[in-house]
Amino acid sequence: MSLSWSSKDHKTTNQSAGAGQKRLRNDAGNKVTVVLGAQWGDEGKGKVVDLLATEADIVCRCQGGNNAGHTVVVDGKEYDFHLLPSGIINSKSVSLIGNGVVIHLPGLFEEGDKNEKKGLKGWEKRLIVSDRAHLVFDFHQVVDGLQETERQAQEGKNIGTTKKGIGPAYSSKASRTGLRVCDLLGDFKDFSTRFKNLVHQYQSMYPSLTADVEEQLKKLKEYAERLRPMVRDGVYYMYEALHGPPKKILVEGANAALLDIDFGTYPFVTSSNCTVGGACTGLGIPPMNIGDVFGVSKAYTTRVGIGAFPTEQLNAVGELLQTRGHEVGVTTGRKRRCGWLDLVIVRYAHMINGFTAIALTKLDILDVLDEIKVGVAYKLNGKRIPHFPANMDVLHKVEVEYETFPGWKTDTSAARKWNDLPVKAQNYIRFIENHIGVPSMFDTEGTVHFLFRGIYLRLLQLWIRSWFILSNQNKNKLKKTNNRNIYLYIDMSNLE
Repeated sequence: MSLSWSSKDHKTTNQSAGAGQKRLRNDAGNKVTVVLGAQWGDEGKGKVVDLLATEADIVCRCQGGNNAGHTVVVDGKEYDFHLLPSGIINSKSVSLIGNGVVIHLPGLFEEGDKNEKKGLKGWEKRLIVSDRAHLVFDFHQVVDGLQETERQAQEGKNIGTTKKGIGPAYSSKASRTGLRVCDLLGDFKDFSTRFKNLVHQYQSMYPSLTADVEEQLKKLKEYAERLRPMVRDGVYYMYEALHGPPKKILVEGANAALLDIDFGTYPFVTSSNCTVGGACTGLGIPPMNIGDVFGVSKAYTTRVGIGAFPTEQLNAVGELLQTRGHEVGVTTGRKRRCGWLDLVIVRYAHMINGFTAIALTKLDILDVLDEIKVGVAYKLNGKRIPHFPANMDVLHKVEVEYETFPGWKTDTSAARKWNDLPVKAQNYIRFIENHIGVPSMFDTEGTVHFLFRGIYLRLLQLWIRSWFILSNQNKNKLKKTNNRNIYLYIDMSNLE
């Protein structure tokens, strides 16, 4: 007996109910474009998101909280975003905070009000918050700090969290004691009881924890009324958006693949899924509605906080990358650790996310180097290992195998098309493409060149799936293929 699909397997009750009824269409609806980090965060996802958000109808956050952040410069004004989707800057788009996000209401409104004073008008009318999103409370943030202190005392090291309460809030969610937006907007008496129970639960674990419960409840009640007009059923909203008129829907991931709670360098990770699956669970959308998945990677590697970093350079090279790249965290202000590009982790991120595009940022930071190294494999006891190690003790022991390239010693910051790049820089990029699985189609008739808002896009086939370049109408005129080529987007700009 063979296992196969046939038309008879798909008959519906509606079809057999009456000859006059139409058969249900298997319509997947609109696709969402997802932007994700391919390293340990701080790759420049904001640049790609900002580019796409200018044309998006809906921009979504699906996971994390205000532990992430980037700066957007518009008309000379700097706007800092940590919890709000960066699409909020676009007055014609809707921004959605999905159910997978944990929300600290004081932080949300402080961020919005601060940016409003800089010129971000009407943001509250453009923001939708899922009623299923969990809440981060002030005591979660205190507990976050207490846990870090405890780890330092017990193990001599901590995780290096942002102390924004993200981990404790997700812990409350997983233990089924957390409180959601819908709880806050429901029976406040019941909410207050559950809030007090949650505080007492944490106080039993951390006797030094103090909290003015009544004062916090008073503030939460005020936040509830300000929040109420923004709240929707996120699942229903996304379903309507996916199956209604054509829309450009963008999902901006926070953090990055190597910080994912399941696939990252555990335990030195964040507390949510920063990979493509988080877009589905964090917004309530089916996998069939995932379209392009753009992975963002620097031309070198950085990491904040503690954890294994095989290609880290604790020398003059690392200092140069840190200085030239202005490698300081937006959220924490901490200096980032720097090292050579590690293609082992980028390929690993691609295995998990199935990138349809790679955005390579900060290429020009390498302009002054005499030689440039790229990590291409890990060795353990002298033998190559074909996978990325799950065990951090093993990852600390690996030896990195490098490919060395001559530096181009030319300023590439003004390059806006492929031929503007020196040949040595082109060779560096081509090597990256080939190593992570990008088709080598550089000199074929199908190569197309675009200059779009200062970011040079080198697209590798005539059928361009990128919705931000072609309108939906134009896309429908192009012949679709099953070939999921990976395109490489190159950003020569050294702007955060």
